[in-house]
Amino acid sequence: MQQVVPWYKQFWPWFLIVLPLCVVIASFTTLKIAIDHADPLVAEDYYKDGKAINMDLRKSKYAKQLGMQYSFTMSGNQIVISQHGGPEYNTALKIAFYHPTIAERDFEQMVTADTNRNYRIDLAEPLTGAWEVRLESYDSTWRIHQRINIAPEQVFWLN
Repeated sequence: MQQVVPWYKQFWPWFLIVLPLCVVIASFTTLKIAIDHADPLVAEDYYKDGKAINMDLRKSKYAKQLGMQYSFTMSGNQIVISQHGGPEYNTALKIAFYHPTIAERDFEQMVTADTNRNYRIDLAEPLTGAWEVRLESYDSTWRIHQRINIAPEQVFWLN
């Protein structure tokens, strides 16, 4: 007579229990990751944001009409920006740097020209990689917005 082995000592019931159990655990892990690292809301008032984009385009077009052109150099922990085209502009500039993937690294600063008509920004550590750079006049009449890939001691043209 054949001896009956209890179910909990056999391989197949445990195999069939473990597979769905792994899926349940993976699902809860994925849910926790999704909750902890939720994407920020794109825009609550997209219509208002769309109108603001059109205003930005007018400012960019005006900067092109004026022929505004600036050079950008990363020298050590200092950014040096100087004007090379358009009417002479010696008042303060609003300068903003936006990282394409890490919003915490974004920063804005209002800078004034030194005696050599250069705008300087001192940083805690040098910037590298891709950045969106926005230069805007103090009175917000014109704006230059450009994506650049920053490398040390290299000159970039913002126009």
